[in-house]
Amino acid sequence: MTSLSQVFSALRRKDRRQEMLLFGCLMFSTLLMTAYCMMMYSPTVQNTLPEGGDSRKQVMMIFVLAIISCGAFVLYASGLFLRQKSHDVGILLALGAPRTTLMHQLRRNLLVLASCACAAGMALGTPLSWLIWSLFRLTLADTPEMVLIFDFRAYGIPLVFTGFVLAALSVMLSRFLGRIHVLDIITESHRAEPVHAVPRWFGLLGILLIVTGGLLGYFTPVFCVRILHWYPPESLTAIFYLPALAGLYLLLLHTVVNDWHRGRSRYTHLVSTSMMQFQGQQTVRNMLVVTVLTAGALFSAFYVPMMVTPAQLGIQNRPADYSFFYRADQNLPDQLEIEQLAQQHGVTVTDFVSQPTASLAIDGFEEVETKRAVGITYIDEYRECLSECRFLSEHAWNTLTGDNLDLAPGTVTAVYDSEGGSVGMIPNEVTQVTNPVTGKSLSVLSVEPVLRHDLLFGCRVMDDSDYAAVTAGLPDAWRETQVFFQAEHDSYPFAKALFSEIVSRSGPETALCDGYDRICRARTIASGEKYFFDPENSELFGVSVIRFDQSDSSAFRLNWLYMPQFRTLDQADFLTTMAVFLLLFTFVSILCLSAVAVILFSRSMTLVMINAWVYDDLRKLGASNQYLRTTLRGQIARVFRAPILTGTLLILGFDLLILLGNGEGGITFYEWMGLVSCLAVAVAVLLLLYGLYRLTLRSARLFLGIR
Repeated sequence: MTSLSQVFSALRRKDRRQEMLLFGCLMFSTLLMTAYCMMMYSPTVQNTLPEGGDSRKQVMMIFVLAIISCGAFVLYASGLFLRQKSHDVGILLALGAPRTTLMHQLRRNLLVLASCACAAGMALGTPLSWLIWSLFRLTLADTPEMVLIFDFRAYGIPLVFTGFVLAALSVMLSRFLGRIHVLDIITESHRAEPVHAVPRWFGLLGILLIVTGGLLGYFTPVFCVRILHWYPPESLTAIFYLPALAGLYLLLLHTVVNDWHRGRSRYTHLVSTSMMQFQGQQTVRNMLVVTVLTAGALFSAFYVPMMVTPAQLGIQNRPADYSFFYRADQNLPDQLEIEQLAQQHGVTVTDFVSQPTASLAIDGFEEVETKRAVGITYIDEYRECLSECRFLSEHAWNTLTGDNLDLAPGTVTAVYDSEGGSVGMIPNEVTQVTNPVTGKSLSVLSVEPVLRHDLLFGCRVMDDSDYAAVTAGLPDAWRETQVFFQAEHDSYPFAKALFSEIVSRSGPETALCDGYDRICRARTIASGEKYFFDPENSELFGVSVIRFDQSDSSAFRLNWLYMPQFRTLDQADFLTTMAVFLLLFTFVSILCLSAVAVILFSRSMTLVMINAWVYDDLRKLGASNQYLRTTLRGQIARVFRAPILTGTLLILGFDLLILLGNGEGGITFYEWMGLVSCLAVAVAVLLLLYGLYRLTLRSARLFLGIR
């Protein structure tokens, strides 16, 4: 060899494995981010997720966590590569290579390596997302609206991430070669990153901070809204989660340094604990990343059982097989037509009942918002006509439900669901009911107990004489007919045929989104603003458009104001109706779990390679294979166990908080069943990761030659 470049090339060939490891880490991180972006910003998903809805916020939250985790993983992989490269760099410096020449050579090679890795990740991200999505369509559900369409503007975030990677590598390389002493660089790869003595109470303090931070972060926005009448920016309230992050760090630090073993068992794990302590800094940082990604993966995975289980139980327990309501000015199928259609499909209609209802205006308090320098404040202002609400007479209620309700004149009561839930309803404290056309008002008193019925949820019931008086002069556009019936030998073809008949005979004036409120609309327009549920404003406000020619789409089935509730139809079409939501969150969960698997395996094998000399020394000192296996198992188990279990428990606790905060009556039976399903999913994920642990342990034993 006659030149430094030849020496450098020879050293590179010798360390090809390290370069491939860095290449794989960078490519995988970019691949994960690109696949996520292509899916999240696809028009297929964007047109399905409601603007400002909880589903979109949840996906974006996991996305932010994934970006942060990928960034931390890249920094870790880059730092590890430079540490392993330090010996070669030290040799070149000792041979007289100028630092500027070495800097230029290393920077060029590293930037080319990183650019190629990131480019490969971006190139493979789109095919990967398409492949996974196509497998979902083949195995779970396939509808025309699930055709995946890509928006290549989604490459913007991966490009920014690539820029971050290149900049970070340049800075790290400059700091690395900026050392004064050659021996510092030569010995860098052998230098440990020990964590100093950590008090044992760090573990308990960490748990306390996690609980405190979680409660503060979750309930602070609730306190601000309900008590201070202030909607703070989400970035501001997120600060209150910081104690939980600090607690997580202390908990993992204690786990790495001290472990949780007590008594004689701690001596069994003395060697593995010591090895973990001497590599503690990088290990704790990796555990933090794995904990966050595990929590994100399970949060996404839990979306499916928490949606499917309560929904399916609710459909099964409906009090009627068929339920629908329609405006009185619509010519929809009557009882005779429905019975004739049922006979054509071998179905017998029983217990058919229909009763009139009316949409009236109710009073209440409106939040009048004011934009501030930080957030939005609001005050409650009383409105005599606040919103639109469906009313039934007590006779209609008794006929539809078989109840024997007898309300006193001047009283009304609300209808909650069968679990007592009132989410989305105005509280049961109406004091005035108004005919929106004639202007006739009636003072009322809201009484307890509230009624419960899944198919009439959100309605209110009043005395017969009051109902007749306040609805006098109300046109058919404000009146409805509620229909219930049972079906013997029910079939999907009949349910689909009746649904199609209802849709085809509904006028264009009924193509309205669920939540459309004519009282609120009139007040909004009177104030000079545009009503967000008007079809002509749908694009401006990101609201779904109801189109009768797309009656099988998720947007129609989930958002049509007059959507029927047919048990057989809803059970059969549930997966296709919710397919985009279910597949999106499953996709996100798979990506996060893949990142967890790569990080856990790479970190475990790195620790094994770094500490290989320790196992050699133990073998020379006479340690048995059983002792070496126990030591190795303790070291790798520490990497897997703490972050996975911590992330699992954190997300289970967070989901429990969400359910507790959703309703005033606590967690419902359906929600408990959803939690049980989530536990089953968590167990399945833990078993999958346990399989990865066994694979990693086997690979480590082969590398160390332990039988």
